Amino acid sequence: MADTSSRTYSFRRLIPLVLLVLSGVAFVLCGGHRYLTFASLAGHRDLLADLVAANAILAACEFILVYAGLAALSVPGAMLMTLAGGFLFGPLLGALYALTGATLGACVMFLAARAGLQGLIGRTGPRGQRLEAGFREDAFCYLLSLRLVPVFPFWLVNLVAGLAGMRLSTYVAATFLGMIPGAFVYASLGSGVGALIDVGQHPDRFMIFRPNILLPIVGLAALALLPVGYKRWRWRGRRRHEPAQ
Repeated sequence: MADTSSRTYSFRRLIPLVLLVLSGVAFVLCGGHRYLTFASLAGHRDLLADLVAANAILAACEFILVYAGLAALSVPGAMLMTLAGGFLFGPLLGALYALTGATLGACVMFLAARAGLQGLIGRTGPRGQRLEAGFREDAFCYLLSLRLVPVFPFWLVNLVAGLAGMRLSTYVAATFLGMIPGAFVYASLGSGVGALIDVGQHPDRFMIFRPNILLPIVGLAALALLPVGYKRWRWRGRRRHEPAQ
């Protein structure tokens, strides 16, 4: 009986995460991803601009909620949404609204992953336990560097952070701060999206990997990891000077 209840409880903990995954799949199967294209943004730019002009506050709230929903469902479209934010609200407000929506959505996925998966990494043996302990100790720096340089998919970072059982406050701070450079880059591009549309150019998600954009962000990521390297160096130094048992 104890084993059965334990298995049932574990399954119940996975329900929020499973619902998010199924909702994301349903969104794609229903064709929702077809609206997350530059062509769609170009085709609706006048309508969107009129909505912002009519009520900027309401439009900003709706933008944040839509962005948060897409991020929570792990639906690809972050680059387009941030471009749209810059186009509709300008580079500064557009970046801020995009950051807010992305962080809120990421927190939903993170909490669902932490509820269903927390502690599983520690059950993989001593290596898994050391990885979990190390990630928790330097969680802010690790996550900050992953957000600064978006090499890994957004949803995957959310899952790993939840798997490691990070604190929510640490997760929110590292996520928001780490996404600032990329959000500002895309929002700045988006602020001139009307001019791009007029000349028939299409920005793509690989723009951030251009050297003049990527190198400064990599430098920020390296700075974020310096405290981690310093802690490792201090720890190894202490181990070398400890007497042998």
